[in-house]
Amino acid sequence: MEKETNNIFSDNEEKKRFELQVGEITAFVDYIINKKGNIYLTHTEVPKEAEGQGYAKELLENVFQEIENRELELVPICPFVKAYLHRKPEWKKLLADFAQF
Repeated sequence: MEKETNNIFSDNEEKKRFELQVGEITAFVDYIINKKGNIYLTHTEVPKEAEGQGYAKELLENVFQEIENRELELVPICPFVKAYLHRKPEWKKLLADFAQF
């Protein structure tokens, strides 16, 4: 059974990052989207005091769902995102054909 959460997921287009707001804490994934519809996930960050509580997983699950909904092609640059894709191969369907993985 999934735990219920009041965390807020959003796309902060001004900062070019997806965010997960957890109370006063913000976890985020920086991105670049090119004109061809490729989204490069370049950096993931969870504040030290929130590490190990599943927020990065929750953030990435939301990010991947958003990428799928927008029909973008994923290019993972961030090592954490690459590692997560190895653990969750069902999201590899989002990868751009040329993505180095």
